[in-house]
Amino acid sequence: MEHTDAIHLNADEVRADLNKDLGFTPEDRIEQARRMGALARLLHSQGRVVLVDFICPTFETRKAFGKPDYLVWVDRIEEGRFADTNKMWEDPTNYSLRIGNDCTVDEEVQMVLTTAGLHDWKKPTTLMLGRYQPWHEGHHALYNEAGKRTDNVALGVRNTHGTSEKDPLSFEQVKFYIDKDPAMKDAMVIRFPNITNIVYGRDVGYKIEQVDLGADIHAISATEKRRELGI
Repeated sequence: MEHTDAIHLNADEVRADLNKDLGFTPEDRIEQARRMGALARLLHSQGRVVLVDFICPTFETRKAFGKPDYLVWVDRIEEGRFADTNKMWEDPTNYSLRIGNDCTVDEEVQMVLTTAGLHDWKKPTTLMLGRYQPWHEGHHALYNEAGKRTDNVALGVRNTHGTSEKDPLSFEQVKFYIDKDPAMKDAMVIRFPNITNIVYGRDVGYKIEQVDLGADIHAISATEKRRELGI
């Protein structure tokens, strides 16, 4: 999980606690897969990326899990440690990415991040912190400038909902308007506390920069935008 903020669900860990009532009969394997899928969807509904890591050996267990947004088949070995799993194994036919044994682990990580549209949290990133009540073309112009600094740009949304008449939108509503911008597909949008001060001591490896976008951009009124949107 070094490269993302995803929640990692490992089947062995889940079996050791939440699913300790299940064994390895075909029926229990199907129920294990169903519960893993349900848990992943519950966490994803809270706005989190969820990585589910387990052997899902048959078409029936995969059906019980449900359709994932992205499926990686790690196909490095001919057989595993457990004879019963080897016996029932059925090769997936619908998957997003198949990983063989011809890549390093680092290469595999980058392959998954790139093809799944995930952001690499270890890469240099520019933070663009704001309220975005609502997102408008001025913010978009600043986002484009931020992208000239680093490939990764994180949109930090301050949690100001309801703190003033100028902050009517919740985080989910702010993100909705950002997502409506066609150029913002798959943007890294992160909920922040209501940041009001930033302090730092000696050189800490980053800098704080104000960007002048010109008079026309600075003249854009968020109040007027809210009026136009009826919010």
